[in-house]
Amino acid sequence: MFSHLYPNFHKGRILKREMLENLRDYPRHFVDLYFQDYTDGIVSGVDVTIGEGHLTVGRGIVKHQGRIYLFEREERVPYEATGMETVLKIRFQEETSLTDYYVYETSYVLDQDIESRQDERELGRFKLKQGARLRGDYQDLADMATEFNTWNIVHVEHAGRNEPTLAPYILRYFANEMLKTVTNHPYDLAFAMQCLNADRVERGLILHYIGNRLGTGYREYTNLQILKYLARILDDAKSGGKSSKTEWKTGGRQRVIVD
Repeated sequence: MFSHLYPNFHKGRILKREMLENLRDYPRHFVDLYFQDYTDGIVSGVDVTIGEGHLTVGRGIVKHQGRIYLFEREERVPYEATGMETVLKIRFQEETSLTDYYVYETSYVLDQDIESRQDERELGRFKLKQGARLRGDYQDLADMATEFNTWNIVHVEHAGRNEPTLAPYILRYFANEMLKTVTNHPYDLAFAMQCLNADRVERGLILHYIGNRLGTGYREYTNLQILKYLARILDDAKSGGKSSKTEWKTGGRQRVIVD
């Protein structure tokens, strides 16, 4: 049998340990159960905004090695132009034990090692030239992967139900641009609506959409490859569907010489 227990505090009753444990454990159990099917990754928030010489990491929720971390305040991380690819990461410390608590500390670091270790999680990356300004405003979808002077969130893993997925910001950007086109393709409209209405879009759905839309079938792609194919689909929708499917399948324009 399952039951819902809530302590009944009133005058004249003895305050029992079990009553306090109920209040202590209920929020943690709720969070753990709610997110138990999610992979590791960003669950919500932790958005990064760009300032003059610093990055501001917003509040949010991150799941790492099955544990839920709540980031309850904004933090500033100073940065400088090095001309080298630099990754903003959350670094998770080993468990420490105090008298009353087990503590799992975290910190934000800027690292020129673009690979994330098991105790790290990426929040974004950039390669800033001397004298240039780091920007987070994009000209189009493909611009999100511009190499220099651009805040790049393409490689950031967001928690999904079966496997990590792309940042919701990327998919909402795609959807908004798609709905501005003249497309009447049912896949485009359905996928765009899903991107706008859902908190997250599962990776499998994204891959099925790309495969069906381009006629290539379901294939596994990296985040960067997904971005490039979504940008190609968006360009096709803007052109009224005049792009060649052969061009999509081969990965670009082909030169044909007729004798």
